[in-house]
Amino acid sequence: MPYALITGASRGIGRALAAELAGRGYHLLLTARSQDQLAQVATELGAQHGVEARFLPLDLAEPGAATRLAEWARQHTKELAVLVNNAGYGLWGRFEDLPLAAQQNMLQLNMLLPVELTHQLLPLLKQQPKAYILNIASTAAYQAVPTLTLYAASKAFLLTFSRGLRYELRDSPVSVTCLSPGATTTDFADRAGMSAGLQEVAAKLSMTPEQVAKFGVTALLAGEAEVIPGALNKVSARLTGFVPKALTEKIAANIYEKHLK
Repeated sequence: MPYALITGASRGIGRALAAELAGRGYHLLLTARSQDQLAQVATELGAQHGVEARFLPLDLAEPGAATRLAEWARQHTKELAVLVNNAGYGLWGRFEDLPLAAQQNMLQLNMLLPVELTHQLLPLLKQQPKAYILNIASTAAYQAVPTLTLYAASKAFLLTFSRGLRYELRDSPVSVTCLSPGATTTDFADRAGMSAGLQEVAAKLSMTPEQVAKFGVTALLAGEAEVIPGALNKVSARLTGFVPKALTEKIAANIYEKHLK
């Protein structure tokens, strides 16, 4: 049975993706910061689906994390068939008000880690009869979002990176898919520092991590380039290609800025 490596696998969408892949017969290599949460996820999914589930606690934003993770993965299997670049987070607030170091840490995790990890593991993936890369972006990738400025920019980077890499690998066994969820019931808003009022607005449109994961893995294995879960999310993202950018930015600002203190 092939293996799948999932970053940010201890909770939320990452955990749901691990469960979805285990249910489809993939052994799991899991990583995130929390050892206790990872151990619990590995134990539960391994027992539930009858797969091997190994884990490595690791702060993926630290220098050298991608190299350490890639070496660990290569030690445990030569049959890595799925790489899921899920680890990431957002920061809410005006660019000038947020600490620069915190924003740089976010960019490291959201952009550079997937690039570094993909570059290091691509030779192993290309040795498989069929392999897949799933990059987790966001509907924010399709437009600028004031007060989530760098988060949206980092996800736009990941979307463009995914499509460019997919084309470069078109004649290889590796398929690249970008999953762009909208609001999802995870701890994203808490970690981003969003207000209770803004979280209430998002909750009205939220999908569950399990719903998002099913969309993502189904699209991945079907070889699709992009997937946006949920009809409303899909329509909203696609409309940004037809509506003037100034208007979409104003709409987003009206939603997010009014909740700033």
